[in-house]
Amino acid sequence: QVQLVESGGGLVQAGGSLRLSCAASGSIFSVNSMGWYQQAPGKQRELVATITSGGITNYVDSVKGRFTISRDNAKNTVYLQMNSLKPEDTAVYYCNADIVLRAVPFIPRNYWGQGTQVTVSS
Repeated sequence: QVQLVESGGGLVQAGGSLRLSCAASGSIFSVNSMGWYQQAPGKQRELVATITSGGITNYVDSVKGRFTISRDNAKNTVYLQMNSLKPEDTAVYYCNADIVLRAVPFIPRNYWGQGTQVTVSS
């Protein structure tokens, strides 16, 4: 019914930049909060940043000033601009969204993307 498709991961040197994108598609009535999470090898999945439908953002302290989350509500797409990347940012990045389906209005459901690998070399 709903898919979250991520793109934009890759290999970059420390200090470099990457921009991740995540597009939600399917029988969507509305998209509420969207966010990005990271999961490094051997670690639990952790929050990176979130953004509400009204544009209110929240960041984990380790990325403040370096990463910027944004969204295009018309395209049901969320972005993560990652600057000044560090080797410790290396992880699989997952998109997450609370989505209200056309078939079940007013009840948001939580969805995950398949993940995109970000590798930062020193």
